[in-house]
Amino acid sequence: MVHNFDPFLWQISGNFGIRWYGLAYLSGFICAYYMIHKMALINKAQIPVRLVSDFITYCAIGILVGGRLGYVFFYSPDLLTQFKSEIPFWGVLAVNEGGMASHGGMIGLIFACMLFAKIHRLNSLHLFDWVAMCGPIGIFFGRIANFINGELVGRACEPNFPLGIKFPSDIFLWPSQEPTKMKALTAVVDKLGITNENWLNLLDKSKNEFTAQVTIHDTLNKIVTAIQDGNNAVTDALAPLLVLRHPSQLYAALGEGLILFSILWLIWYKPRKPGVIGSLFLVFYSIIRISDEQFRMPDVQIGFDSLGLTRGQVLSGGMLLIGLILFIFWSRRLAQPLGGWGRQYR
Repeated sequence: MVHNFDPFLWQISGNFGIRWYGLAYLSGFICAYYMIHKMALINKAQIPVRLVSDFITYCAIGILVGGRLGYVFFYSPDLLTQFKSEIPFWGVLAVNEGGMASHGGMIGLIFACMLFAKIHRLNSLHLFDWVAMCGPIGIFFGRIANFINGELVGRACEPNFPLGIKFPSDIFLWPSQEPTKMKALTAVVDKLGITNENWLNLLDKSKNEFTAQVTIHDTLNKIVTAIQDGNNAVTDALAPLLVLRHPSQLYAALGEGLILFSILWLIWYKPRKPGVIGSLFLVFYSIIRISDEQFRMPDVQIGFDSLGLTRGQVLSGGMLLIGLILFIFWSRRLAQPLGGWGRQYR
């Protein structure tokens, strides 16, 4: 199967419109609001009902700011020195070009909980437990959006693997990583009205001319857009040139989303000391993330770190250690257990 999903639900013009990625964030926040609001009504979430919407707003800001800064510092620090003449001018603010880090979003959430708890005199660890409980739902939607966008693609799989996906976005890496494949696109660009001779001449000029490089990039964009628009001729011509990959985004949606949520929901069947659910989120998320990253390609600008690990695995390893330490500490504190959705605990 060739991936042909359009990242826009409704594309108004250019890069402006309603994206599935934005809807994923919105869906996660809405689900978190209704879950916490319902639990607050039956006194299982120690948050005044009137403050739930404010709390979700703090969390949303924490995720967005933390997620973006996490991407900048963990994955692409070069954005700190990138400036353009167009809005938003600074690379750090160019969220329209993509780039959010889940680990950074979690850090942002922790700060949001601490700030909200301090302002409203609430138990910050209990707030941390609730964002940890709701977090996998948002992660699930986010990973589905990653799949729709054709980003964070998986590693190559066996040719007969039934779940394998071919991602047209691979071609954006060919000019820098696999330049020999560019000539093989002659049959593809022919479907867009570019002759074999013109394409080969353009490739030759791109070695020295910036304008030719820009034209090639635009052509690659047209290829991907044509496939998203349902152009079967372009799809059929490109398919044999693409690598079959694991749908790692869907693995992550299942593991980091549905499975993690189920684990935490079962553990919180009975009341737990504040911080226990939050620390177990760190532990189980890290284990699942380290596992599913085995099927995901590392970020292009980073590659593999030492020992053949991805940056996500390295960060998750540190998170796992922190989560275990916090679990030991918070589970042994003298504190009143809170929550517990089981009927006998109501």
